[in-house]
Amino acid sequence: MLRIRWHSRAGQGAVTGAKALADVMARTGKFVQAYSVYGAEKRGAPMTAYDKIDDNPILDHSKWMSPDYVLVIDPSLVYQEEIVENTTDDTIFIVTSHLPKDELVKIAKHLEGRPLYVLDAIKISQEEIGRPIPNTPVLGAFVKVSGIIDFDTFLESIEDILSKFPQKIIDGNLRAIKRAAEEVQ
Repeated sequence: MLRIRWHSRAGQGAVTGAKALADVMARTGKFVQAYSVYGAEKRGAPMTAYDKIDDNPILDHSKWMSPDYVLVIDPSLVYQEEIVENTTDDTIFIVTSHLPKDELVKIAKHLEGRPLYVLDAIKISQEEIGRPIPNTPVLGAFVKVSGIIDFDTFLESIEDILSKFPQKIIDGNLRAIKRAAEEVQ
């Protein structure tokens, strides 16, 4: 089973991103779960979302997991040691930051020696979508890094999922996903 934990602030699209990933993977015949954990906080409060993806039915409905991937959408949360809780040495981190990886690790020492990929998803989403909602760029980076699904198949599914939105929003999100896949390091 593949386990993914998202760290975000409410309103940045982690719940939507987790659900979109689950939707895409369900279309390939996988069994999926997508859920989030947050209280009565308002926009901007830290929160987590989760995905579980497997070839077999998922009978475990607990929120506790040792994630294979940790996706950090909000750049300020990269510095919180909570993002490494319940991880292993093999857990792969994909984080949003304007800093290059080597500079980031000097500040966020809890990420030192861990598999780490960095992209500036806020900048990408602002420039491509027109809003600082970085969930789709982070999804693009995740698909590129993980290889969980063929990238073109992923794009087709996301385009279909976004089809209820105006074409401008669809096009911006697709550009953001492609750009993130190119820029993640």
